[in-house]
Amino acid sequence: HAQAVFVLQELTTVRVQDPRVQNEGSWNSYVDYKIFLHTNSKAFTAKTSCVRRRYREFVWLKRQLQKNAGLVPVPDLPGKSTFFVGSTDEFIEKRRQGLQQFLEKVVQNVVLLSDSRLHLFLQSQLSVPEIEACVQGQGSQTVTEAILHYAMSNCGWVQEEESRP
Repeated sequence: HAQAVFVLQELTTVRVQDPRVQNEGSWNSYVDYKIFLHTNSKAFTAKTSCVRRRYREFVWLKRQLQKNAGLVPVPDLPGKSTFFVGSTDEFIEKRRQGLQQFLEKVVQNVVLLSDSRLHLFLQSQLSVPEIEACVQGQGSQTVTEAILHYAMSNCGWVQEEESRP
């Protein structure tokens, strides 16, 4: 008898959604975005996750990925335009699309996927300094523990539900 072989296609969906202005009206206001990830890839610790990150953190991530990837090119981020013609909403939407394209390309790259900073960025709410400490083994948790701890805390799902209109 011929044996049926099912090859499970590895799929990772990453969405950048729901831009929100934080500290609105103050000099240190910024926009952060929800990053929703759903995957069946063995590369990821949690199969679904949901975190909020701001543009500045993406810039840090790109820099770190490039440092570790050597000659492997890291995808580009949308530009940090200070002169933008059009509404703020348009700018935020353009940036959201650019950030999503950036992440979509990053998660398809095996070399970049091996960087644990990327995993903490996508699947934990640790700050940049905390990610650095964790990767260098100076945090209170390992990379996997930090991600599982965040997954268990269920913040991601609560947030997912709340944002439904």
